[in-house]
Amino acid sequence: MRVLSFTGGAGTMYCGSCLRDNALASALLARGHDVVLTPVYTPTRTDERNVSQSQVFFGGISVFLEQQVPLFRRSPRVFDRIWDAPWVIRLASKRQIKVDPKSLGEMTVSMLRGEGGFQAKEIGKLLDWLRGEPAFDVINLPYALLLGLAEPLRRELGAPICCTLQGEDLFLDGLQAAHRQEALALIRAAARHVDAFMPVSQYYLDYMPGYLGIPLEKMHVVPLGINMEGFHPRPPRRNPTFTIGYLARIAPEKGLHVLCEAYRALRATPGIGPSRLLAAGYLAPEHQGYLDKIRRQMRDWGLDREFEYRGEVDRAQKTAFLQSLDLFSVPTTYEEPKGMFLLEALANGIPVVQPRRGAFPEIVSNTGGGLIVDADDPKALAAGYLQLWQDPERAMTLGAAGAAGVREHYDVGRMAEGVEDVYRRVIRTG
Repeated sequence: MRVLSFTGGAGTMYCGSCLRDNALASALLARGHDVVLTPVYTPTRTDERNVSQSQVFFGGISVFLEQQVPLFRRSPRVFDRIWDAPWVIRLASKRQIKVDPKSLGEMTVSMLRGEGGFQAKEIGKLLDWLRGEPAFDVINLPYALLLGLAEPLRRELGAPICCTLQGEDLFLDGLQAAHRQEALALIRAAARHVDAFMPVSQYYLDYMPGYLGIPLEKMHVVPLGINMEGFHPRPPRRNPTFTIGYLARIAPEKGLHVLCEAYRALRATPGIGPSRLLAAGYLAPEHQGYLDKIRRQMRDWGLDREFEYRGEVDRAQKTAFLQSLDLFSVPTTYEEPKGMFLLEALANGIPVVQPRRGAFPEIVSNTGGGLIVDADDPKALAAGYLQLWQDPERAMTLGAAGAAGVREHYDVGRMAEGVEDVYRRVIRTG
């Protein structure tokens, strides 16, 4: 198959969706398919070999200028080449402009309007490029927020269109009510041009038809998969310090503050030996104050010497970080549909303790790699941590089961097989 697959760049951040899209494209290429992975907004950043092409469509600078200044919606394309250059976009991304859903409502709606939106010129650039490309058998959009492209792509290429679903609701729920309602209406209208939607978890398959207003029969769950290269169950640890780890974006919705509350409750338990709490992950400038507040709280609780933020980590650092842990926990405050961080921890043999929400219960059930506790309850988390501290043999058993379970259910090759099946189905019936 020849596949045109779009992926949304996230500037300088390691983005879970970018990592997933790149891993899938790599696996499909390895299976003999011709995949053109095409970034939108910014170049992608991955911690594996990046297989995306260098050309970026809907460059973030152009999209912003066309949204804000009518002149740029009609300016000659020769000028666009300056700010559409990947190195210029990368330079602009390093300025760390805040990406706030509340301030992006109008742009979200404009993009979903497709050729009727302010970025119509960008669609023209994309279609001009496609006219010089060999025919594609199938097209994949990375999330529903790009469904404004579905109709022009279908009209121009005549190929079936699929759309991955991997976290749109968190962004849409952050929009002002009027923008969210209009965006959802535009998504429902554009869905008629899409042959199949691919939610990345059973939770999302159950939730998104009602949320988006899209027929269930268009949904085909393809569970998340990760590349296991370099990941392996860690050997038994001999360090007496019980280490709990967190690896995700440093942001309120990811729940680091909840984890710290749970750690405080654990440390108040009589008889607890030496322990520490390690955190790593991308920190956006707008969330520096959030991390500073957590540090102040840990200091006020007398736990500041037991807490350490390691910053953003690449793949080798990620593996070393995970294998230094006894337990992993990211207690998100929203219904997380992916949980890639869980899969990576489990792949390294680290047991997890997670709240009962989103895709977490199905991941733990499928892998047998940890405990599920009540959501939004630091004491319940602390009780889970205590169970594994008190019973290291059980923790080792859960970690070993998790490592085997991830390889059985969440390997990138399994994800590629599922996507192939959906692609063949829509090509056959399209």
